[in-house]
Amino acid sequence: MEEKQKNDNQLEGRNAILEALRSSRDMEKLLVLKGNVEGTIKRIIAQAAQKGIVIQEVSRQKLDELSQTKNHQGVIAFVSAHNYVEVEDILKNAEEKGEDPFIILLDGITDPHNLGAILRSAECAGAHGVIIPKRRSVGLNATVAKTSAGAVEYMPVARVTNIVKTMEQLKKKGLWFVCADMKGLDYFDTDLKGPLGLVIGSEGEGVSRLVKENCDFTAAIPMYGKISSLNASVAAGLLMYEIVRQRKFG
Repeated sequence: MEEKQKNDNQLEGRNAILEALRSSRDMEKLLVLKGNVEGTIKRIIAQAAQKGIVIQEVSRQKLDELSQTKNHQGVIAFVSAHNYVEVEDILKNAEEKGEDPFIILLDGITDPHNLGAILRSAECAGAHGVIIPKRRSVGLNATVAKTSAGAVEYMPVARVTNIVKTMEQLKKKGLWFVCADMKGLDYFDTDLKGPLGLVIGSEGEGVSRLVKENCDFTAAIPMYGKISSLNASVAAGLLMYEIVRQRKFG
């Protein structure tokens, strides 16, 4: 039987998780045994809720399956491979470089390989930061870090509760938003200069309705083959470099 690969971003046991919550390390998700809200577990849940960490109640069987130590004590946590930043930090990044903000917003990317590849492209394209939602999205886990080929160390990532509210706040600071959508104007005919947020949707469903309604315009990547869509990270890369082309050479 093939041995399961160890996940260094997985913490188990009450004391280890309490220490992680006390430290400045960001946490992706907390799994607790269903119905177990006594003593130390209650403290863990309260501290995690205070920090806005996603908490899931799961069965003992699920915890036993995931456990690497076989001594999870009713709680398993997944910590981030890298700490998150605030949205303000991303804007400050652009300001310090003397550039119009260039931000990537990801609406429901759940594949860690796609997120890692997008971070890599964003770093290479000179984006100032990436914004992801706390729910319905993969976070900065070990697979994302590995796939990003080191970009996770340099590309600021903010995790927000509500993408639409974040967009509204950024609009007040002068940003325009373009989302990748098959029904939009061809991306090479779209003006992508100035302070801009590029919105990329999920692998299956694309950009959600509310997020799309809050975008100022849409951009489509024309398809000339028999397949009607691109992988999310490939689409993101193409659009990022069209933004670079227009900013630097347009």
